[in-house]
Amino acid sequence: MSVDLFVEDAGLFYERLGLSRTAGRVMGWLLAAEAGSADAPELAEALAVAKSSMSVALRQLEQAGLVERFRVRGERRDRYRLAEDVFARAFRAKMAELESFRALAEQGLAAVGDDPARRRRLELMRDMYAFMMDRFPRLLDEWDELKGER
Repeated sequence: MSVDLFVEDAGLFYERLGLSRTAGRVMGWLLAAEAGSADAPELAEALAVAKSSMSVALRQLEQAGLVERFRVRGERRDRYRLAEDVFARAFRAKMAELESFRALAEQGLAAVGDDPARRRRLELMRDMYAFMMDRFPRLLDEWDELKGER
């Protein structure tokens, strides 16, 4: 597999998760690039996209906490790199969505009344998300410990 194919697959992958395809391609490029960082014009050229599209993608990634903007002393352009421990940070941010799913299940339970079949489906949804909300923080703490040992 080539790096170019990986970058394109990353674009499709992250697009399915809600980012723009360009933002996903930037993630793939930053993951696989030798340098690990680039400025916006370098990224636009490497990915063959318009500078305006790159600007939008980088803003989306920065707002999501997936990339960091920094400047090297003596350079005039900002550079971009993956945020420190980007995947654990992204996972922690997504954990807030688990509460939304659980709350939605509670709303559904209030709406369906005593019907056992409908309640069973909604209780399963509520209980699964409550379980994940309980367990994921511990998994992330374990990851932090493991990462520290590497």
